[in-house]
Parts: sequence; structure tokens; C-alpha cells
Amino acid sequence: MDYRTLLLATAGMFLVVSTARSADAVVVAEPDPVEYVRVCDAYGTGFFYIPGTETCLKVSGYLRFDVAGGDDVFTGGPVGADENETWYARSRAELRFDARSETELGTLRSFADTRVQNTNGDNVASLHQGYIQLGGFQIGLNDLLFGSWLGYAGSSIIQDDVIQYGADSMNTNQISYTFDGGNGFSGVIAAEQGEIFNGTDYIIDDYMPHVLAGVKLKQGWGQIGGVIGYDSVQEDVGIKARLDVNLTDSLSAWVMGGYQSDYDSDSFITNENRNWYGPWEGDWAAWGGFAFKVTEKATINGQAAYEEQGTFALALNVNYEIVPGLIIRPELNYTKFGGAREDEALSEFGDDDALGSIVRIQRNF
Repeated sequence: MDYRTLLLATAGMFLVVSTARSADAVVVAEPDPVEYVRVCDAYGTGFFYIPGTETCLKVSGYLRFDVAGGDDVFTGGPVGADENETWYARSRAELRFDARSETELGTLRSFADTRVQNTNGDNVASLHQGYIQLGGFQIGLNDLLFGSWLGYAGSSIIQDDVIQYGADSMNTNQISYTFDGGNGFSGVIAAEQGEIFNGTDYIIDDYMPHVLAGVKLKQGWGQIGGVIGYDSVQEDVGIKARLDVNLTDSLSAWVMGGYQSDYDSDSFITNENRNWYGPWEGDWAAWGGFAFKVTEKATINGQAAYEEQGTFALALNVNYEIVPGLIIRPELNYTKFGGAREDEALSEFGDDDALGSIVRIQRNF
């Protein structure tokens, strides 16, 4: 064999080995199958399947900026009286996680709502809601049912709780069961722990929880319902009833009334002996409002409220959708104080009424 034959044989051997290794490299580098995120339409828009599971998840929330000026319509005096005495600014980021799946006992749901808020440079983070739900049973942290079951007092009014009714700023650990009749009728029973709210301690002091029950009927014309709560610490009762009516396709109105037993007029001053299910001042209070859709983008909202101790509050705003997902809501508020609230406003600020305004810009996602 001469050297040329030897060179050709050697070159052929290297070519075969190189080709074999190249083939092996192609096999090793082949990517794993990709599992794409699937849309879950069982619970409405925005849900998707968590990869590798049959659990559906929705992530939503909003970014909000509020700026207020004029008088403080909750207490009198100037807005931001403890700081700049002219105005205040507040930014909030809220993020919600809603996970659901079907089981032999019904829908299993876990929900968490977290908030981070900055008011005039002061940061506060909180868990606003966090609960587990299976079928009609729910356990965890949620809004006070006395305030949320019938609907908040003018859900599009920013400062809707000058006459307090149990707003979404009041939340508590609770165990509840909701019955849904499937025909618009529903009912709820619950045991609640209470919380510390505006300096008042409503938390139960033994094994007996606060107890609540409510019913409502929702139809095409609107809604009617009632709720009753028993404060196990003060051993007092609070009752509310509400009627919502859709007058036309663009105009709706509502009215709500509340009564509490054994109101203590000194409780406003001492922050003691206050009924968890009667946060207003006086034996009774009333709220009413309307929403008028002027255009596809603009809605006018109004609210009036009165409590038996003599304070009444008015609110009027325009909710305008600049582009889908982005709204601006300028609001005007007026309060005429009565009872102990009037005495405090006069002693602190020398006036018995307040006129203020607030503007909200919010991006929902």
C-alpha cells in the first residue's frame, strides 16, 4: 500500500466518525416539547390554566392616584390638617390573585388581594383580602359582610363613607356560608372576629364571635335585601335593608337604611362601647344615590347620607373613561356636622361644615 492509499483511507475514517458525531449532536440538541399556556373560559375572562395543572388563575388589579383639597369632609378643617394643611396625595397599587378548580365538592377557590399605598410619603402594605372557598363555604380575611353583602354605598363614589356603613376599609377574619338558589335568591350566615378600625377595638374578647345573617333577591329590575348582625362584645344588634332599581338602561337608583340598638352618644368621644354592626352616629342612618350614564364613556354618580345625630353628607362626581382601562373621576363633597361630630369640628376648627374635593386617576388591568 503506498502513502496515497493510506492517506485516502485515513481521511475516509475521519469523515465517517465526524458524520456519526454530528448525527449524535443533532439528536442531543433536539428541544423538549413546549407546553403553551391555555386559556380557561370556565370562570370568565382573564383566566388561564397554570401549566401542568387543571387549576385556573387570574391576575388583575389597578394603579391609582388620588389628590384631595379643600376641607376634610370626615372631620372638618383643612385636608391634611396633621401635615401640610392644604391637600394630600395618595398612590396605591393593588394586585389580586384568583385561583379556581373544580372538585367533587364544588369549585375550590383561593383569593388574595394585596395593597401597597403611599400617602404623603408614608408607605403602608397590607393584605386586604385572603380567603379559601369551597362551594358555598368561605374562611379567611374578607370585607365586613355587613358592608359588602348588600353592596357598598355608591360603589362609584370615592368618599362614600362619611356616614360610615361598613365600607371596604373594614375587613375581618371570618367563616361564612353562602346559599345560592339559582333564581336570583341568595342568603349568607357568618361568624366574624372583628378588627381595630379608626382607633376602636371591635375584636371579640372570648370564644363567642360576632354573628351575621343576610338575604337578597336580584332580578333584572334590580335588587332588594337585608342583613342583621349581632355584636357579641357589646351585645348589640345592627340591621340594614337596601333597594336597588334600574329605572332605565342609563339610569339606576338605590336607597339603604340602618338601625342599631342601644346607641351610646358618648362612644364618639371615648371610642368605646361602639357597635361593630352600627358604625354610624345615632340609632339610625340612611343613604341613597343614583348613577346616570350620559355617554358610553361618562357616568354621573350622586349620593346623599344622613345619621340620626344630625350629620348629613353629599357627594357628586363624574366617572370618565379616557381610554379602555383608564378612568378619571373628579368628585365634590359636602358635609354638615351634627351632634358630637359638630361639637368636635367647632372646637377643633371653628366651623360646623366642610366642602372638599378629590380627583382619582386609575388604571385597571
